[in-house]
Amino acid sequence: MNKLRIEASEVQAFEKEHIAAARELAPECMVLLENDGTLPLKGTGKLALYGSGARNTIKGGTGSGDVNVRHFVTVEEGLKNAGFEITTKGWLDAYDQVREDAKKAFFGGLRKEAEAAGVTGERMMFYAMGKACPEPEYELALEGEGETAVYVLARNSGEGADRTPAAGDINLTETEIRDILALNEKYDKFVLVLNVGGMIDLKPVKAVKTVLILGQLGSATGDALADVLLGKAYPSGKLTMTWAPIGDYASTEGFGDPNDTYYKEGIYVGYRYFDTIGYVPTYPFGYGMGYTTFNVEPKEMTADASKVSVTATVTNTGSAAGKEVVQAYYSAPAGKLDKPYQELAGYVKTGELAPGESQDVTVTFDTESMASYCTGCASYVMEEGTYYVRVGNCSRNTHIAGAIALDESKAVEKVKNICGESGFEDLKPAGTPITYAGEEEEKANAKVIAIKASDLTVKEVSYQEVPAEIPAGPSVKWEEVISGAKSMDEFVAGLSDEQLAYLCIGAYKESDDFMEVIGNASKGVAGAAGETTRKLEELGTPALVMADGPAGLRLAQSYKVVDGAAKALSSSLAGDFMAMLTPEEIQAMAAKAPQPSEEEKAAPVYYQYCVAIPIGTGIAQSWNDELAKKCGDLVGEEMEMFGTHLWLAPAMNIYRSPLCGRNFEYYSEDPHLSGCIAAGITDGVQVHEGCATTIKHYACNNQETNRYFSNSNVGERALREIYLKGFEICIRKSQPHFIMTSYNLINGEHACSTKDIQTFTLRDEWGFKGVVMTDWLVTGGMGPKGDKWPCASCAGNVKAGNDITMPGIPSDKADIMKALTDPTHPYALTRAELQLSAKRVLDMIRKLA
Repeated sequence: MNKLRIEASEVQAFEKEHIAAARELAPECMVLLENDGTLPLKGTGKLALYGSGARNTIKGGTGSGDVNVRHFVTVEEGLKNAGFEITTKGWLDAYDQVREDAKKAFFGGLRKEAEAAGVTGERMMFYAMGKACPEPEYELALEGEGETAVYVLARNSGEGADRTPAAGDINLTETEIRDILALNEKYDKFVLVLNVGGMIDLKPVKAVKTVLILGQLGSATGDALADVLLGKAYPSGKLTMTWAPIGDYASTEGFGDPNDTYYKEGIYVGYRYFDTIGYVPTYPFGYGMGYTTFNVEPKEMTADASKVSVTATVTNTGSAAGKEVVQAYYSAPAGKLDKPYQELAGYVKTGELAPGESQDVTVTFDTESMASYCTGCASYVMEEGTYYVRVGNCSRNTHIAGAIALDESKAVEKVKNICGESGFEDLKPAGTPITYAGEEEEKANAKVIAIKASDLTVKEVSYQEVPAEIPAGPSVKWEEVISGAKSMDEFVAGLSDEQLAYLCIGAYKESDDFMEVIGNASKGVAGAAGETTRKLEELGTPALVMADGPAGLRLAQSYKVVDGAAKALSSSLAGDFMAMLTPEEIQAMAAKAPQPSEEEKAAPVYYQYCVAIPIGTGIAQSWNDELAKKCGDLVGEEMEMFGTHLWLAPAMNIYRSPLCGRNFEYYSEDPHLSGCIAAGITDGVQVHEGCATTIKHYACNNQETNRYFSNSNVGERALREIYLKGFEICIRKSQPHFIMTSYNLINGEHACSTKDIQTFTLRDEWGFKGVVMTDWLVTGGMGPKGDKWPCASCAGNVKAGNDITMPGIPSDKADIMKALTDPTHPYALTRAELQLSAKRVLDMIRKLA
């Protein structure tokens, strides 16, 4: 995949095609929360446009999930493109100044904080990573005219910092509340548009009757909104998390502690908690309206010891076309193990239905997927009793489709205990679960299918031992392996300890230059995040190139080719945190960079204009695995064009709390939905030869505060049923070729060096065939060191089955070499262990390069 020189015309053709495709997909990612008939609008005309997101539209969050596009369409631009006359230019101009002043003050304050913490120079940028300026208060008259008013409320967040329950973030500012309510009173047609990547508390503006989650949909955001407002397209998305005031989440207490976070809510995450205690949220999980209405009627259910299938008839009962999502849940009987009121088992999205049209859809899931994990017996257990299967279009609008009666309890999978003790008892919620009129009658009249426990299949996992060392042999050339003349074992046998060590470390640079490590770390693709080692090039072994994600490829926009290597002319580290530096500091950084030669100055400029797809939350809100696959296919095409092998995506951590600053990259509070969407994206990418996904961050990366040294204390049942389950589903469905571990610790041990999850669950229980790699700089860290927990160990990573430490620093190689020779090393390694990881890396290079 040598694509160093790409013609501009080819790039532009791809860009145009992909933006059009993203625009077509975007409406399925939008969620209509309220509509009093205002939408769709009957036509264009004068429109009063307000709010931060109108002109300063957010296409996606900050950090590694950002995409350096040539251009993206803002809301203001999209509405103008559609033919609207914006009558509030004065307000928008004035707000720009308010926003600019607020940002200067915000980043000035951050600089003072950084200096007080002893952080200076270019490293200040990393101190500010992910920290978004809260929306400012303002005093601007609501001038403007038109039949319709639109207020675009925006929130940004990103990698490196969490959100806060404060005005301008999760809560609305006083001026936002004031103006939204004033516009709602003044205009007969008023639309509140949410340009957000996560939950915000809308209770103060519940009087507004037309609310649309636009989300952050990448390059085509503004045009896609105009399409939906005018009815050229319709929203059909559903919420992937429960919206409620932040204080009502069971996970809020103690969130963001820099050292230890206690997952005391256990399995009761999101709707599992709210449904079980009978709480009425602002908007429930799975909720979303359209421009029409639907009736979902359970029709038939079949079940045996292997599969459960439930069929429902969906009828469009409104006057416009639309799509509906049928959601199937199960309610398991409580026995020795407590159970949530219901859990998502599967879903399917209809095709487009015209008014009056019906479609039968069927959701099928494994019977054993209703098992719960018993920590005491280290098994997944189906407990005896009645399992009710529910069908509907929202977690708070389901009806019983049938029941399964199991005659006795049985362990359906026997595993081993993992990850130690959490140090506390998980929550068992007190309260009365939700119900609805007629539920008990539905239960009494439900078709009951009896299943015998003796018919259930029992799985017993065989856990691997480290294989024997491959005896040393003569050196072998890579081309001999590719031709089949030599085996991979023979190639590995000819490698020295040092060469094996290099394969288990990224293509690091000997200097400690953050700009090189993070922003321009690839010879093959300018601005790529990193590569596998090039230390075996003398044997002919190529490197794999890695590009950040997950909202598209994150590369430098422009570059030159000098001496066979890509040299970025623009940083892939674009972001507001550059505002931390003074002009003099920026000039000093530029002066430190190597000065271009005459040959380099004369070299032609090439461009990499990537397209931003919807953020993870948006893709998941489609509840459409095929749409996810199409998004992956778009990225896969760009990977082929620009010459990248690995996309560092999809990101699929659980929304444990709305406070997590990186939720916009993730999919859901539910692991089943997360796993299926990630599998769809993986299928879309990996259909392209030489392209692979890297699902991340494995596991329990549920807060950004002190992310390198934060310890997630979590019970094993919650770990297996909630935080690992989505990864398991994705791997079993799609077999992604790479997986990236997370920075955090789990019950006192770094996730990246925990053999329990890197080998025993990932490979032995789930059958993962690929390569495990770390997130960047987990053994060194970009910020201050933790005050309680240490950095991870590169040797510890290898011993656990984490094959590559990225991007690598000089001490990583030293750590491996010491671990090979010093039996007192905390992670003493054998050559066989090092060979095992190195061979997995080589197998994937052969597959992809």
